[in-house]
Amino acid sequence: MKDYSNITPELLETVERYDNGSMAQEERIAFEDQLRTDTDFKASVEDIRMTLLSIETQALKERLDEFHKEIPENRPVEKSTTKVRFLSFSKIAIAAGIIIALGIFWMFSGSSNEKLFNQHFRPDPGLPTTMSSSDSFVFYDAMVNYKQGDYKTAISKWQKLAVKTPENDTINYFLGVAYLADKNADKAIPFLNKTIHNTESVFLEDAHYYLGMAYLKSDRKEEAIREFKKSDSEKSNDILKDLKDGVSSYK
Repeated sequence: MKDYSNITPELLETVERYDNGSMAQEERIAFEDQLRTDTDFKASVEDIRMTLLSIETQALKERLDEFHKEIPENRPVEKSTTKVRFLSFSKIAIAAGIIIALGIFWMFSGSSNEKLFNQHFRPDPGLPTTMSSSDSFVFYDAMVNYKQGDYKTAISKWQKLAVKTPENDTINYFLGVAYLADKNADKAIPFLNKTIHNTESVFLEDAHYYLGMAYLKSDRKEEAIREFKKSDSEKSNDILKDLKDGVSSYK
């Protein structure tokens, strides 16, 4: 059986956005550069395209089946039509095998952490956007983007503030949760770690929780548990209960 360990649901979504032209220019350029330089990545993309094609083919087959039901049974069928249908069924059979293989892999490849993350993760609701001074305008302007779910724009604006005040716990905290909400746990972790280093931060408990969520999404379960225990919030306790069966040996 072909190895699909390098294919993730996120990559499936990325390829689909690239193929349908909805990818932003900067991301598209980076995607095409990786296609040219990374042969393994290119092979994964081709596998994904075959999978997406199979889904479209199956949908087309179902529509054709409905169409054929309306044709009288005594109508003659041309040989060329029979050949086309045979080839279509062959493609569907191959594509079905790919989909099944992907499903089996994701089911048994340690995806429980990802499922727990998706079940429990909710972005921080953010701060009230009352711009009381010009100094805070950029921060709260980004907060509006964040609350609208435009995490990339919010991150871009907060990053500029982080360069000026790298130890600001508020900026570090919201950069961390924005990256996590944007499905980038690896970039979220450093900012959330900076936040918890400030033991006087008003975001300390929540920062431990979201850092635990970032570790969980990155399949670093023991580190996730450590942060959830430090948070001691209700939402941390809820996810610790779900993790308990699989981590009974954790100290």
